[in-house]
Amino acid sequence: MRDGAGFALDYSGVVGFHMRLSVVIPVYNERTTLRQVVERVVAVPLELEVLCVDDGSNDGSREVLIELQRQYSQVRIFLQERNMGKGAALRRGIKEAIGDFVIIQDADLEYDPADYPVLLDPLIQGKADVVYGSRFQGGRPHRVLYFWHSVANFLLTLLSNCLTNINLSDMETCYKAFRREVIQSIPIEEDRFGFEPEITVKVAKRRLRIYEVGIGYWGRTYEEGKKIGWRDGVRALWCLLKYSVKEPLVKVQPAYATEQRVSESPQQKQAPNTGN
Repeated sequence: MRDGAGFALDYSGVVGFHMRLSVVIPVYNERTTLRQVVERVVAVPLELEVLCVDDGSNDGSREVLIELQRQYSQVRIFLQERNMGKGAALRRGIKEAIGDFVIIQDADLEYDPADYPVLLDPLIQGKADVVYGSRFQGGRPHRVLYFWHSVANFLLTLLSNCLTNINLSDMETCYKAFRREVIQSIPIEEDRFGFEPEITVKVAKRRLRIYEVGIGYWGRTYEEGKKIGWRDGVRALWCLLKYSVKEPLVKVQPAYATEQRVSESPQQKQAPNTGN
């Protein structure tokens, strides 16, 4: 199987394992790309649920979501009463997730679900609690766009690493994968794009096992609908400082039971002896 760029996709490491994936998609005025993104997600050959949280769209995105829910049994939609921000939409979707693992997926076409296998692999192997998909690592294709955006990303990631003592290459990436019980145990306070620095600090403060893998990136221009701006960069800086100070260190024990449960294939699992 190949992705849209002609790269061979390897699902051999994830197909066959008894696990369910929850994909959380925050949606705000993404009518032009929404259907294609959801279709790419449901095409991934894994057992999954797609939780689409509409954050007060007024461009017809809600009507598209209703159609997609009727068309695909994997799709569940949640409608916010008003526009509250990406973080608020993610908070709702993560709360509703029931899978073994949770992946964050934007509703545009910047991130490709073809990268799910590489994101899930460290989780399935029981090596990681959290996996970041880095746009600056690996051999996947990247669209060349704004220089100053890359500088801002580098500086924010550098500051994040200084404050958390971890060595990420892409703190602001959308693609983050979690064990569900881990992400549902972390309170999300930020309503807008501050989710990325907030969750990074809180994950680091909990001494969770973090992996980073290379992914592709198909960035879009502001003319094509990109929403994040310089004010969000300032907010990200504030969030890094804020949560580094206020968030206490929390020791979380590795979930060895979860590792064993997910790592076993259905053929390896034996039916319980009922004595009948």
